[in-house]
Amino acid sequence: MTRIIMHGCNGKMGQMISGICSEDADAEIVAGIDIADEGKNAYPVFTDITACDVDADVMIDFSNAKAADAVLDYCVEKNLPLVFCTTGLSEEQLKKADEASKKIPVLKSANMSLGINVLFDLLKQAVKVFAPAGYDIEIVEKHHNQKLDAPSGTALALADAMNDAMDQAYKYVYDRSKERKKREKNEIGISAVRGGTIVGEHEIIFAGKDEVIEIKHTAYSRAVFGKGAVEAAKYIQDKKAGYYDMQDVVAGN
Repeated sequence: MTRIIMHGCNGKMGQMISGICSEDADAEIVAGIDIADEGKNAYPVFTDITACDVDADVMIDFSNAKAADAVLDYCVEKNLPLVFCTTGLSEEQLKKADEASKKIPVLKSANMSLGINVLFDLLKQAVKVFAPAGYDIEIVEKHHNQKLDAPSGTALALADAMNDAMDQAYKYVYDRSKERKKREKNEIGISAVRGGTIVGEHEIIFAGKDEVIEIKHTAYSRAVFGKGAVEAAKYIQDKKAGYYDMQDVVAGN
């Protein structure tokens, strides 16, 4: 049984993960941390992270970047492994997370979905075949109309996975309207669509002569990210200090 402290327990993802753990015989949320105790959780909720004195095996953080420093300080002090899912961190906070990983296990990933992280490996294999054959590569990502950043971090991570596999041979192009010219071969085009309540969709296109290969991942619910976070918590609870990501969870090393 993996005992979890859920930081940001009253948020959408916190509640999603609470529901997932309630149906998982191998995971239990033993405490929550949030700015208010709304009385809707079956576990104790602390409004001050420093007051949380519940024994646990790991913390999952799905909250706000403003709380990131306190989360890192708490986990280092308690020697508690951390699944760090909060986005929008500053460079200073990312450096602090890196420093923390020298003392505790820290797992952070651009996308917590198991499917997306399997896709990274598939793309590394695919690009080694299609790129030398002259196929053009485009990524189209779609998200809800409330998403602030574009392109998504996942789209960039997908592009990075392919670029890494090809020894950084590609440059990224985000807007073709600014220049009137033909597409260059060393480009990965990345386009963003924002609308409605789209949870997340990423399509990778390999376009060659008389042939197009499309690889697509669609998230129909935020539950895929919550499920990934719980699996990450199970994975990291007994690991030694270091920086991990969902690729490690998928590999199971």
